[in-house]
Order: sequence, then structure tokens, then C-alpha cells
Amino acid sequence: MKKLYLHPLPVRIWHWINAVSFVVLIVTGLQIRYREFLGLMKFRDAVDVHNFFGFLIIFNFFLWLVYYIVTGKIKIYIPPLSIKKFVLGCIRQARYYGYGIFLGEENPHHSSPDNKFNPMQQIAYLSIMVVLIPLQLWTGLLLWDIKGFASWIDMFGGIKIVDTVHVFLFLFFTSFLFVHVYLATLGHTATEHIKAMFTGYEEIEEHVH
Repeated sequence: MKKLYLHPLPVRIWHWINAVSFVVLIVTGLQIRYREFLGLMKFRDAVDVHNFFGFLIIFNFFLWLVYYIVTGKIKIYIPPLSIKKFVLGCIRQARYYGYGIFLGEENPHHSSPDNKFNPMQQIAYLSIMVVLIPLQLWTGLLLWDIKGFASWIDMFGGIKIVDTVHVFLFLFFTSFLFVHVYLATLGHTATEHIKAMFTGYEEIEEHVH
């Protein structure tokens, strides 16, 4: 085994701000939505905390966008242009996740600073970062000031549509969080990938590179 510097400091800082913010937004969102059943905090406090971390995650998203575009790292999210290569890569990775991993087979994808994600991760993360997160942030912003953004809300079909989209995306990201944590335990050890998001270094097999 040797260590590979896979996660630069700005990426790690962005990741953990995002992680903490998502957890807080989920908890406070549940408190706001189900205030009759949950007593985690006062409703007004839940709204204030939710709004604060909502704006924090918006700011954090734009930092991510600028950093990845300026450094050219945005390309790690782009799937192969060859459809055949992309489909075959997804099939190999799906087989590994669903079958090979239980037989102790080697992961068909070997991460590097310029090729961090396998094809399945690329299409998933690209969809999340370019479509779903911006949509979640935008609907959250509209709900933050219903009167001020009334014209925009009407343009999207009304408050019920905006609220429904925001809630469905909340359910998606809550589910995704569990999947993400599970996948993070699939390294050489259960904590390898998690440690790498603190140290920046990940262990790889010598023969891979």
C-alpha cells in the first residue's frame, strides 16, 4: 500500500461544511414540517437555524463551483464521452457493488486526483451538483421570502408546487445521505474513505499505479 493525496484541503473543507449543513437542515426541516410531533426546539428557532444553514450551503455551493471551474477539476464529474465506455463502466461497477464486493473482488475503478469517480458516481454526482442541489437551494430561497419572490413562485406554478419540490428533494437527499455513508465504508477498511476526507490521503495498492 502507498498513500495518494486525493482530496485537497479546499475540497475537504467544502465537504464537511456541506455534510454538517445537510444534517442540520434535515433536522430543522423535520422540526418545521412536523412541529406538532417533534419537540427538538422552538419553531422560531428551527426556522432561524434552517435559514442560516440554508444560506451557508448556498455560499458553500458557489465556492465549490468557482473552485472546480477555476482549477479545472470539474472534469472529474464528467462521464466518458464514449457511450459504450460509459455503459460498460457502469455495468462493471454495478456488478462489483451488487456481487463482486461480497466475494472480495478488487474494485474495477481505481481513484486518482484526475479520475476520482467511477462512471456511476460521475452521473450521480453530476446530476446532484448541477441539477438537484441548485433546485433545492432555489426552492428553499423562494420559500424563505414568499412575498418577495411571489412572481417567481407564480412562474413555477404556485407555492404548493415549490413546496412539494422542496420536500421531495429533502426526502431524496435524506435517503442519499444514508447511501453515501454506506458507500464511504467500502474501502480497504470501513473507515479508509472517511479518514481520507480528514487527512486528504487515501491508501492504494502499489500495483494499481
